[in-house]
Amino acid sequence: MTNLARHLKLTVDDYLKAEDGADIRHEYIDGELYAMTGASDRHGLIVGNIYAQLRPLLRGTPCQLFANDMKVRLRIQDQDLFYYPDLLLSCDPGDRETYYRAQPCLLVEVLSDSTARIDRREKLWAYQTITSLREYLLIAQDTRAVEIYRRADDWAHDTVTQGSVRLACLDVELALDVIYEDVPAP
Repeated sequence: MTNLARHLKLTVDDYLKAEDGADIRHEYIDGELYAMTGASDRHGLIVGNIYAQLRPLLRGTPCQLFANDMKVRLRIQDQDLFYYPDLLLSCDPGDRETYYRAQPCLLVEVLSDSTARIDRREKLWAYQTITSLREYLLIAQDTRAVEIYRRADDWAHDTVTQGSVRLACLDVELALDVIYEDVPAP
């Protein structure tokens, strides 16, 4: 008879403590940790371009925009989940935990070969449970394409390949030329 080692799940408090100042970031799904991979130059430029465009528009508003390092917390079917979206926008003044936000209105993921399936399936499903979320953007880095899912459209999928993307959360247009500025072709 084999004696299997008992697998202990990490508590939310222990996870948050471990992530504070950690060299490697981890997403958390019901006690299990999943290491985050590094990002390409195109990924970093896309995130930076969007952040640089949106951040000045938030001055004087209750909105806070985070790139890469702020977690979003979800609670689904008695399970705690923490993800690191590439961009997170929260406009709820009561949503101000030190290490995460739970009521974002906009989440953005830049797609890569290693994350696209999870971003399009697992995270799409999970993010739809956030009642404050109005829009979820998936941005390609190997072509000019932005996939957008909107609560107002029953999470129907739309792809924008030219012009701009309307962000209802901020009532602004985000031009693809800005998103992909200085991004080298793959």
